[in-house]
Amino acid sequence: MGGLSCRASARPFALLSSTMLTGLTSLFDGFTLMPVAIQYAFVIAFGLVIGSFVTVVVHRVPRVLERNWDTSVAEYLEERTNAAMASAEADETTVTQDRAVPGRRSRGSEFAPTEAAARADTPAGKAKGAETYNLMHPGSHCDACGHRLRVWENIPVLSYLLLRGRCGSCHTRISIRYPLLELASGLLAALAWWRFGPGFAAIAAFGFAAVALTLSCIDWETGLLPDAITLPFLWAGLLINLDPSFATLGDAVIGAAAGYVFLWCVYWGFWWWRGVEGIGHGDLKLFAALGAWLGWTGLVQVLVLASAAGALVGLAMLATRRMKRDEPLPFGPFLAVAGCITLFAGTPFWPSLPLYGSAGLGG
Repeated sequence: MGGLSCRASARPFALLSSTMLTGLTSLFDGFTLMPVAIQYAFVIAFGLVIGSFVTVVVHRVPRVLERNWDTSVAEYLEERTNAAMASAEADETTVTQDRAVPGRRSRGSEFAPTEAAARADTPAGKAKGAETYNLMHPGSHCDACGHRLRVWENIPVLSYLLLRGRCGSCHTRISIRYPLLELASGLLAALAWWRFGPGFAAIAAFGFAAVALTLSCIDWETGLLPDAITLPFLWAGLLINLDPSFATLGDAVIGAAAGYVFLWCVYWGFWWWRGVEGIGHGDLKLFAALGAWLGWTGLVQVLVLASAAGALVGLAMLATRRMKRDEPLPFGPFLAVAGCITLFAGTPFWPSLPLYGSAGLGG
């Protein structure tokens, strides 16, 4: 496979205790004794379930970030407002003491009873009283009518087909994105199992693909690559390669550093040349994470594939007027897809193409 080592017997979770590792290995050994069809049925079902969680992350993480930003801004504005009100109250108290009139209350005392009410009416006060919103709470529901999904309505893909793509309560159309992401996750799980065989390397490869799928969708829809996903993704790559699964630890560390530094140079080079950001900070962290997983030897292929695919898609969208000339095109999805190709096909990737051997290109 060239620069990537993809041994099915690799133990990516090298930090697990020997007892736990032995138990998990025995579990895998027992699972591999089952008929191949049953193995793939379980693997695909597992992938579909993970895909259902991916849809939750894609939908909720940007909204959680937006709420956090709104709360931070509201708290900052509240602090500024309270400081200004306190300063005004102090000034009025000083003026009133200098110009005291018998039988008349100061403006400061008139203001005091309403201060608590004013604070409760601030954006931050409202935000603190808002319902908790994260990946786990509230439960799955329809955004249009608030209908809480029943157990069977959460079954990946099948529930979408049974509901005919509409909410069971208000009949609002459900985005096709949900079943497509679930199907993609199931297929990626099967691909990882087929490519790496039963073992931890297959689980790690599927985890890589699931995170890449998640980041691709979030970046394409919102232009965001959340640190809450990219940074753990980077550290996971380094930890898994402690026992070389996809790259040696040295190559992984160099890949993480080189990936970030290279795109950092591209970022500032474009800024000095055009005076605008040519690439987002999230792309730097994602490329570093890919380097941690694939090693520095895989980064060149990732960058070439991502750049070529991004250029072709951008030109196609311009030609069909689906994108304006000055509109930025998210680069994260192309990096993620190129990373998956490199992980599953190796470097260089073309020997893994079905037509490569049949055309006699292998020599």
